[in-house]
Amino acid sequence: RLNKTCSKEPNGNEIVCKDVTAETLYDVLHDTSYRKKWDTNMIDTFDIGRLTVNADVGYYSWKCPSPLKNRDFVTMRSWLPLGNDYLIINYSVKHPEYPPKKDYVRAVSLLTGYLIQSNGANCCTLYYLTQVDPRGSLPKWVVNRASQLVAPKAMKKIYKACLKYPEWKRKHEPNLKPWRYPEQNMLPCINVADLTVQRADSLENIDESSMSEEKAQHHSDDDET
Repeated sequence: RLNKTCSKEPNGNEIVCKDVTAETLYDVLHDTSYRKKWDTNMIDTFDIGRLTVNADVGYYSWKCPSPLKNRDFVTMRSWLPLGNDYLIINYSVKHPEYPPKKDYVRAVSLLTGYLIQSNGANCCTLYYLTQVDPRGSLPKWVVNRASQLVAPKAMKKIYKACLKYPEWKRKHEPNLKPWRYPEQNMLPCINVADLTVQRADSLENIDESSMSEEKAQHHSDDDET
């Protein structure tokens, strides 16, 4: 099943990114400063700390259509260059200093991954796989809409962001890429013993099944503008 980002089943998608190198796409997916420029669904994101030269822990929160409560994640992310290709994966963890917040529903990334495959000097393909539990009892139409729209729209946003990234990066610390150069990583070290895998059944599971599609559509239209 493709694109069901609100499902506990693994789902995938892909997009060919013309005029974008694999390296640029890799940088865009890592660069949290740039993400704040293009990810309109995001409320906040930041890196919490590092585990190794190619693994860290971070926070991400995103807007849900009213009256659904907004969701957030704490995830452990790891990455690996594979010659001309790149792999990034993450899954949810518990961090003692970042427990669930009162105004958010803590969602769970069971496994989310990006595979970037180079198709030559100036083209690449992005493969996206996600297995997410958003928690809460959601109305069927929310899951259906997410199945049809969320992943494709997100990937198109990433592609557009990639086209603008080289120019943006030239003006914003062009040489700072700690995901490429570990010596630039100034994040505090995290002891892996302080982390545990985030299990969905230990989190709040609120009932949001009464949410109306009309209100959500109005909210979504406002976001698009």
